[in-house]
Amino acid sequence: MEVYGDLQFNIFNEEDINVLTPIMKRAFDEDTQRHLNQPTGGPDGYDNGDFLRKYALNPASQAYKISKDGQPIGAVIVWIKENNVNFLGNIFLDPEFQDKGLGLIIWEFIESKYPATVKWYTDTPGFSRRNHNFYVNKCGFKVVKIKNPRDKYNGTYIMEKQMK
Repeated sequence: MEVYGDLQFNIFNEEDINVLTPIMKRAFDEDTQRHLNQPTGGPDGYDNGDFLRKYALNPASQAYKISKDGQPIGAVIVWIKENNVNFLGNIFLDPEFQDKGLGLIIWEFIESKYPATVKWYTDTPGFSRRNHNFYVNKCGFKVVKIKNPRDKYNGTYIMEKQMK
């Protein structure tokens, strides 16, 4: 376990899927309700564990279960490349822990964990204005491309952060 700020980061393992899938579902559903006025929605497998099995347990990724005061509250998945141009797959937090500055603590942990990174990339749904604010205004990413900009459901913002 690693501690950063007041959060604990543990390497993600198979047992974490059952604990974190309901948290992931709540996080994605809350975003869908907020921005699309629909009760549920997220990437394939976000609600049954398949997403976490596919990406968090992927041997090419690095994933961490995030806890606060010993309580699991979310996860982060990154892809670390040999050329140090790395990809932030996703960060999710239980809605009751959102909008409290914890996302920025998670991002600062990731940056400190991978100091050789030259550039970070990520993407996020076009409808998720709160994510855009977080990545651009809090974490320092820049929008470099918008895929399907007129598609409310399938639009995607591609972002990058050049490191010093």
